[in-house]
Order: sequence, then C-alpha cells, then structure tokens
Amino acid sequence: MAQIQVQRQQAAATGAAAPPSPQSMPTQNGVAGGAVATGPIPFGSTSLYVGDLDPNVSEAQLADLFGQVGQLVSIRVCRDQNTRRSLGYAYINFTNGQEAARALDLLNFTPLNNKSIRIMYSHRDPSLRKSGAGNIYIKNLDKAIDHKALHETFSAFGNILSCKVATDASGQSKGYGFVQYDTEEAAKNAIDKLDGMLMNDKQVYVGPFVRKQERDSSMSNTRFNNVFVKNLSESTADEDLKKVFGEYGAITSAVVMRDGDGKSRCFGFVNFENADDAAKAVEALNGKKFDDKEWFVGKAQKKSEREQELKGRFEQTMKEAVDKYQGLNLYIKNLDDSISDEKLKELFSEFGTVTSCKVVRDPSGISKGSGFVAFATPEEASRAINEMNGKIIVSKPLYVAHAQRKEDRRARLQAQFSQMRPVPMPPAVGPRMPMFPPGAPGLGQQFMYGQGPPAMIPTQ
Repeated sequence: MAQIQVQRQQAAATGAAAPPSPQSMPTQNGVAGGAVATGPIPFGSTSLYVGDLDPNVSEAQLADLFGQVGQLVSIRVCRDQNTRRSLGYAYINFTNGQEAARALDLLNFTPLNNKSIRIMYSHRDPSLRKSGAGNIYIKNLDKAIDHKALHETFSAFGNILSCKVATDASGQSKGYGFVQYDTEEAAKNAIDKLDGMLMNDKQVYVGPFVRKQERDSSMSNTRFNNVFVKNLSESTADEDLKKVFGEYGAITSAVVMRDGDGKSRCFGFVNFENADDAAKAVEALNGKKFDDKEWFVGKAQKKSEREQELKGRFEQTMKEAVDKYQGLNLYIKNLDDSISDEKLKELFSEFGTVTSCKVVRDPSGISKGSGFVAFATPEEASRAINEMNGKIIVSKPLYVAHAQRKEDRRARLQAQFSQMRPVPMPPAVGPRMPMFPPGAPGLGQQFMYGQGPPAMIPTQ
C-alpha cells in the first residue's frame, strides 16, 4: 500500500493519474474495478507496448509511472526520424514477466497528460497480428464507449491481446472498434454472446474482422441495382435512357450527367428496382451501338472498387508479361554511365538474338547504372549470364542475372533471411561483465534517477 501511495504522489507531480489500488486489481477468474482481465502470461513477455500517448509525454514521465511497479530495463518513446516528434507510442522493458504483467493490470487506461494510455504485450512476431486470428469487429457503438469500457465488456470471454475504439482527430469515437483475442474460440464465444446485444441502449453488431481487400473482393460479387453507362452521344437525354433500359425492368431513376453549362458529359446512371433486371440490362446492352457510339454498360462502382479492379488487371498483365519472357530477360547492373542502349546491345548480341535492350535512366536522362536485355531463347540468355557476369566493362565488373518480379525477389530474400540464425557464443571461462540490451545505459552510467545498473540480464 505504501508503494501505491508513493506512486500517486509522483503521478500527481507528473500529470499522470495514479494506478488503481490493490483492491481493484483483477481476480483470477474475472475483472474487478475495471482493470484488464488476467490471462496466461506469454513466455518471456517482459516488453510492453504503450499506445495512445499524448505527443508531449516523455520517457521521464513513463519512468515515474511504470517504475513504481517494477524494475525497468529500458524505455523508448518512438519518434519521427526527422522532426523528433513523438509518434504516440512507446516500448517499456521490465526485468521479468511478472512485473510486466502487473504493470499491464494496474496501469492500463491510466490517464497521462489527460489522455488514457493503452497497454498491451509487445509481440516481436507480427504473424499473429497480421493473420487476423481471433480478431473481431464491433460497430454501432455509443459515442460514450471508450477503450476501457470496450475492454471491460469483452474481457469476460478470454485473454485480450489488443482493444481499440476508432477515433477521429479530435479524439471522438467513430462508433466502431476492434478486439483481438489470443484464441479463435474466445473470439467466437464473444461474437455468439454479444452480437445484437444492447450497449448503452444501442444494439451493437459484433462479427469477425474482414480485411479491406477481402471486403472489396466480396463486394464485387454482390448483386447491384445501379448501372453505369458511358460513351453516350451528346444528344442522348434522360428520356432516351429510360426508354432503352425500361425494356429490361422497372426503373426508379435515369440521369445523364451534365456540366455547369448543361452540356452532356456523355455518361449517366440508371437505377433498377430489381437487381436481376439490372444484370439483364448490363448483359444485353454492354457493347451495343447507339448513334454510332458503342456503349459501355456495367455495375456502378465506388472509386475504391474501380481502383481495386484496375490494380488487379494491371498486376495480371504484368504477371503474364513476366511469364512470357521467363528465362529470356536479363537484369544488368553496375553499368558505367557512358553505356548507351546501342552499346549494351552490342555487348550482348554476340551470345544470340537480342529482342529488346534498355538502359534505365532517371527523368533527366542520366543512367541509373542498370538495364535489361531480352534474348530470343533461354539458352542464349544463360550463355550471356555465364560469359558476362563479373566481366570488366569500362573498369566496372558487371552483375548479370535473370530478371525477377519484385514480389519473387522479396520472397526469395525473406526465405534467405529466415534461414539465418545467430551463432551461439561459447561460455566464458573468466568472470562475465554485465550485459545490457540495446538502449540501456552502459558501464559507468547511472541507470535511472540515481539507480545503479541492474544485475546481469539473462538472454531471451
């Protein structure tokens, strides 16, 4: 209790709210006093992520707040590399997992500079977070529900990894939020029990979180009533659209878009009462000619849907082009600035028929030192690699290899890095010097506010 009182005194001096008293700490099977639910402490979880920080919160304030819970190894507020402004989150390392868990239980949602902080374990492996496993989406939330209230409601169903209510720039709730559990079972249980329930007299929707890309792909397969038509002649009017499209079903509206002067912009929209009628109109009228103009008729799309579709087409076209020239296209780098397209073709033409050749240049026309050469057959390309890779051209050794797509190159590099393992150090015979993690003070420095350096930190 004396420790908590000291903590409150220091919190008052730094603008931070004191952590709850021991009576409000979570119990083993539930939550008391609005603290976070206890769960199994992940192995080696001595590192905490602290988010939603006020931009003016410093390492010293965090040290005052978290230092009362246990012995700290390091504190780092993440900042912009150029402006050194706080990015609104920090990482705090404790000497052991029990102290980190206690800080999470006591200090989560504590106001610091009049803004509640949000704490969770720092997961070095982002695979769980990116997989979306155990992640649920909640919408139609009352504006008064904040991170803490959402956490209190959902913590009864399992161990929560992260919990957040989406807010705007002024800190006001947008009416939806996210909760991620450590297991799919806990997430399913929360969905089954809370979907459709009332929170602050508002019925909420609780369901599995779906990524934007997956939502876009599912939307493209949905039924639609609104039809987009373009390449109209300037004389086409609203009545003409109603007459043509009215043959396929009941229409609620049809309009030709016009500019400020009333001149047709040569496209419009038609809305059907029935989605099946809209589909029939698209199938029948797309590509049909009216007034010597070939109409495009399709589903009316949002901007994001159009961008997603165009991106998919572009990526498919690029993939087909790469597959077509697989084994034929070579990438060359470390070229001298004096090498032109003609000179590059001359260097490689002795190994076979060069179908295309290009030196990569910046907008001002200066060579970037790399280029591409395509051959007629894979055998010619392989012969060029064997002969030209490492060859000195104008005092520079060339690097020549098969050209790869960016995605393939990234996957190959990731596979190489994942196989790399640190070499274990042999145990020292003599006395060992204390080891400190990155960011901790070195020898001869005081650790924090007059504390001496901690004992040897065990390797994780």
